[in-house]
Amino acid sequence: MKGSGIISGNGDEQSTLVVVFLRGGADGLTLVPPVGNSDYYKVRPTLAVAEKDILKLGDANCGLNPAFSGLYNIYREGGLTVAPGVGSNDETRSHFYAQDLMEHGGQLAGGWLGRFLRYREGKPPSALSAVALGKSMPEVLRGAPAATVMESLDTFSLGSGSGPTESLQTELGALYGAKENILGTAARDTLEALGRVERLRREDLPPENGAEYRDDSFANGLRQTARLIRARVGLEAVSIDLNGWDSHFAQSSLISPLMTRLSEGLAAFHRDLGKLMNAVTVVVMTEFGRRVAENSSFGTDHGRGGSMLVMGGTERGNVLGEMPVIETGILVGPGDVPVVTDYRDVLRPILARHGAGGAMGKIFPEN
Repeated sequence: MKGSGIISGNGDEQSTLVVVFLRGGADGLTLVPPVGNSDYYKVRPTLAVAEKDILKLGDANCGLNPAFSGLYNIYREGGLTVAPGVGSNDETRSHFYAQDLMEHGGQLAGGWLGRFLRYREGKPPSALSAVALGKSMPEVLRGAPAATVMESLDTFSLGSGSGPTESLQTELGALYGAKENILGTAARDTLEALGRVERLRREDLPPENGAEYRDDSFANGLRQTARLIRARVGLEAVSIDLNGWDSHFAQSSLISPLMTRLSEGLAAFHRDLGKLMNAVTVVVMTEFGRRVAENSSFGTDHGRGGSMLVMGGTERGNVLGEMPVIETGILVGPGDVPVVTDYRDVLRPILARHGAGGAMGKIFPEN
């Protein structure tokens, strides 16, 4: 089996949580800029988003970057929640340490998404419950009962890819078909789901509802995710990264195209799935934000508070909390955005809707 697990079914009653990690510390004040804040413009003479261009979120004291026009349409339709001033209680400025802490849910073993899959209520997890789209297993999925790493459906198959896959499936079906035990049930689910994936690969149907994806790795990952969700192979959790947000130098030219990729990719995914988005939640997060003031290289340095986005599921187009007050005298540390919302407080109700139930204390134990 290519990847790190065998696939399985159990997809008729499914909901899917997609975690998009913006690695590099995305600047929350550019993604979600403040509205009506004069100090913001004083300390960011070249990087501040012009107030006339900010996509206003009702009467909230923040808005969306104009590069997020696709996401803004989803917000107005009631499918996006924006959370400014989000972060964790650690003060590290190390990308790798901060990412580990956030993906683990604190100083804990394994990832919070892996613990969710292990302890959440309901049916036992299938071997295709979790997929990491990329080349390696992310920390957030460590400890999951089963997780598969793949770059695309084309690289995922039973066997080495050169052998008689169809014959092997037939033989396995005959071997396990009559077994009335847990192993037999799991094997039959696996083979059924494998058949669905094989049909997906052969048919390669276009996106639905007029959706058009960009031709880049992030958008292609979202398209693969939509195909798996539609095929009902039991997919419960997906991890996908969008890298490159460490903007110490020339920030505008660096992250403007990334914001466009993020917005257009998620908008295409939302359109593609249509009504299926009612059972799908997308969480966009990053390890930390940036400092309020721009530096001498027209960039920003590592900070604290960032922002999160939540799309789909039962979201109803709102702003969670408020943009922290951006005033020079009350900033955190060397000039950081204060953290007013812990990222785990954003995740808890989402995981509850996806079946965490009484397992929340194991997913995010108090420490």
